[in-house]
Amino acid sequence: MTNLISFDIDCTLEFGEPSGSVAIDFVRAVQRKGCIVGSCSDRPLSYQKRIWREHNVSVDFTALKQNLDDVKARFNADSYVHIGDTDVDEFFAGKAGFRFIRVDTMEWREWSARVTQGDTGGSGG
Repeated sequence: MTNLISFDIDCTLEFGEPSGSVAIDFVRAVQRKGCIVGSCSDRPLSYQKRIWREHNVSVDFTALKQNLDDVKARFNADSYVHIGDTDVDEFFAGKAGFRFIRVDTMEWREWSARVTQGDTGGSGG
């Protein structure tokens, strides 16, 4: 089973501005589990690529969040999940057919525990 996980940056990832609660170690852990990983953010692509490089993480994609549908078209996966913190994240995730999980919620805590065990819980919105 192939799972694609997209992360917003600001208020989501620990190196965002402002910082969020998703640790870089979590990103590395899901990569080790074979997940397709990248970011879909309001930040320019050059910024996204640079910030991942600075944290020594090689991601599969970077995109503007309004282009989540392009990411889905590029990668064949069994589930598509976008992790973010805003209604805008939720809107674009839903529009592209991604499951949206709001960071710092019980859903996030439960899902993140499952995904590190190898189960992303599906792609439904």
